[in-house]
Amino acid sequence: MNQEEILNLFKESQALLTGHFKLTSGRHSDVYYEKFTLLKNPKVCTIICKAMADNFRDTGAVTAVGPTTGGIIIAYEVARYLGIESIYAEPGETGRIFKRGFSLDKGQKVIIVDDVLTTGRSLMEVIELVNGYGADIVGVGVLLDRSGGRVKIDYPFYPLATVAADSWEPSECPLCARGEPLTQRGSRKF
Repeated sequence: MNQEEILNLFKESQALLTGHFKLTSGRHSDVYYEKFTLLKNPKVCTIICKAMADNFRDTGAVTAVGPTTGGIIIAYEVARYLGIESIYAEPGETGRIFKRGFSLDKGQKVIIVDDVLTTGRSLMEVIELVNGYGADIVGVGVLLDRSGGRVKIDYPFYPLATVAADSWEPSECPLCARGEPLTQRGSRKF
């Protein structure tokens, strides 16, 4: 799949929303990519995850890791296409942790996948966790990089699509200044 096809999936499924949104990162934006509208549809999720898996075919990865929540679905499906295992990282007191008996071995080849990248916080937390086990990160992939490539990932990085979507700190948000109602989406609550 190319970038235009991925972005069309968001548009066609009405997963591209406009308004005044509080993102998972805490920043505000006038556009929101509702990935769960895509991920709830097995046919669409299959297309997306197969395209993502194709980026990792020759990496030698044996495990796909994703952060909760959307990353769980993506990691599982990408792993299914690659014939490897899938685990996920949950929020801990600081950063991410493995629970449920999940762990990694030193040198184990791992890919990290997630849904939408804005500030990179979730990915960086998972990268730190995986590095803490001494595993070998052979690639990182996301469905959508909405930072426009501004977030730097120090591993081979494979976004299926990249857009430059504006976002602001709440104190600098022009939508707040105009008094527009704020909608909070995402899994982190503030």
